[in-house]
Amino acid sequence: MAIADLDKQPDSVSSVLKVFGILQALGEEREIGITELSQRVMMSKSTVYRFLQTMKSLGYVAQEGESEKYSLTLKLFELGAKALQNVDLIRSADIQMRELSNLTKETIHLGALDEDSIVYIHKIDSMYNLRMYSRVGRRNPLYSTAIGKVLLAWRDREEVKQILSEVEYKQSTPRTVTSTEALLPVLDMVREQGFGEDNEEQEEGLRCIAVPVFDRFGFVIAGLSISFPTLRFSEERLHEYVAMLHGAARKISEQLGYNDYPF
Repeated sequence: MAIADLDKQPDSVSSVLKVFGILQALGEEREIGITELSQRVMMSKSTVYRFLQTMKSLGYVAQEGESEKYSLTLKLFELGAKALQNVDLIRSADIQMRELSNLTKETIHLGALDEDSIVYIHKIDSMYNLRMYSRVGRRNPLYSTAIGKVLLAWRDREEVKQILSEVEYKQSTPRTVTSTEALLPVLDMVREQGFGEDNEEQEEGLRCIAVPVFDRFGFVIAGLSISFPTLRFSEERLHEYVAMLHGAARKISEQLGYNDYPF
């Protein structure tokens, strides 16, 4: 789309296009002044200045000293790196998840932390007709899901409190944890035993088990889980399921560069 066509767009769309036009122009130069930048993107200096100040406040643009020269920061690179990391993670996890699916015939999820929730980034559906409803991209609470507990358990407790500081706890079932104070001892147990559980805490009739996946720095980047309707879950096989999950998560972690999987 040509810059000249921007004014024909709705205001919100036009603003987004202008922002990305400025970012693209900034990406082509190490640093650039407002006058040259406004000429490149064919906008007024006042408009460019207004967008630059907003992007600067958000950390995407830096201003060199007191000069009018502006440049991109590494924040966009960090966003791109996160996306690439998830692509690598999903590619590494897919084979192991399919093996777990063949062994258990149950729903297999891969979930990651996104702000104060988990988001499912990959899924293999159950082979049974009776299965849990979920989709890639769906968000769920951290406090009531097995993956959520795993994602929090290996983090510093002050960081956990910060992540959960704005969370509104909702009691989805009688088993749901309803406060951070009640959740913290659960996270200690998850870390000690090496797996997290959702025992009908998010949804009645549903049981989940999850284990951590580590990146090359030893940071828990995701949780890997098996989900069962309670009528198909056998408590006697719990440790068998956990062992399967650990075996799969260990291989995924190794492919991501981490060779000291603790379980």
